[in-house]
Amino acid sequence: MGAGGRLFASTTKTGRKKNPIKRVPFSKPPFNIRDIMKAIPPHGFKRSLLRSFSYLVRDLTLVFLFYYIATTYFHLLPSPYNYLAWPIYWILQGCVFLGVWVIAHECGHHAFSDYQWVDDTVGFIFHSALMVPYFSWKHSHRRHHSNIGSIEHDEVFVPKPKSEIEWYYKYLNNPPGRVITLAITLVLGWPLYLAVNASGRQYDRFACHYDPYSPIYNARERLQIYISDVGVIVTTHLLYRVALAKGLAWLICIYGLPWLILNGIIVFITYLHHTHPSLPHYDSSEWDWLRGALATIDRDYGVLNKVFHNITNTHVAHHLFSAMPHYNAVEATEAMKPILGEYYQFDGTPVYKAMWREAKECLYVEPDEGGKGVFWYKNNF
Repeated sequence: MGAGGRLFASTTKTGRKKNPIKRVPFSKPPFNIRDIMKAIPPHGFKRSLLRSFSYLVRDLTLVFLFYYIATTYFHLLPSPYNYLAWPIYWILQGCVFLGVWVIAHECGHHAFSDYQWVDDTVGFIFHSALMVPYFSWKHSHRRHHSNIGSIEHDEVFVPKPKSEIEWYYKYLNNPPGRVITLAITLVLGWPLYLAVNASGRQYDRFACHYDPYSPIYNARERLQIYISDVGVIVTTHLLYRVALAKGLAWLICIYGLPWLILNGIIVFITYLHHTHPSLPHYDSSEWDWLRGALATIDRDYGVLNKVFHNITNTHVAHHLFSAMPHYNAVEATEAMKPILGEYYQFDGTPVYKAMWREAKECLYVEPDEGGKGVFWYKNNF
């Protein structure tokens, strides 16, 4: 483990692991946020409007390039190549959609430019285009960053203690059950989170990102929730008009399936950022913001790191400095590793293997025997 080290020990000749997954230190770290900040070059915190727009233009260029190729050339391909081309388009377009989504997400953190109105305008337009209520998610996501790692107050991917796990979970703790659970989670997880707060913080009444009176929001934020809803409604109407003009099948092929892949990638990435056998969660007796922010993990997605604007391999830095633009986060991560030491978490396990392992091992959280206030993932029923 440590600064970019391995999380898993080697095995002996008998096949027995020398050490299980090494847990992240959960005691108060010997450094504070100012110490980490001093290790990062000052330019790491500077936002460039021109540079930020260049990444957005790059992503939009790819979106329109893939759209042009699909609509201009796919019908000219002989069978079966015309059928094989469409899944490639859906995957590539979904990945580029994720790049656009990440930039809009940065706007919500005021990491796009020095001008809040620019950030909110860009974020509102492009999150709305991807059916995300911009201000609604901006506010709930900000609270996620403020309460990261808190089992009581975090906003999303809040693990349940064993006593609150539904009775049927133990019957899904097998390969077929995990396949079904993962499939449902990847396809429906993101829209269900927005619509009914699935996997989110437990409130005393129904919570929904589209409801201006949802308990997620306060009265000062209510108008912006209405504006977010208008953005999604306008996009829905435009898609309806396109479906009337081009046909529903055309719309599904060009926009709908890449959008579903985008949704699945969002859940896939965020789940793996916040779910790992080495990561603790805390109740109010132990939680503090810095320890919570360090209870997340960086992953390696290969070439997709660049496509996803490095949100995948710099997530620890993102939780420590959410207003830092993505193009400075890789350098910042390298600079802060010596300060964080074993408090920095990276897992280079291939992500498809990691997803299966986490789905198998991270079913609920409980304190260790005799422990208090610090909760760890477990899976034994």
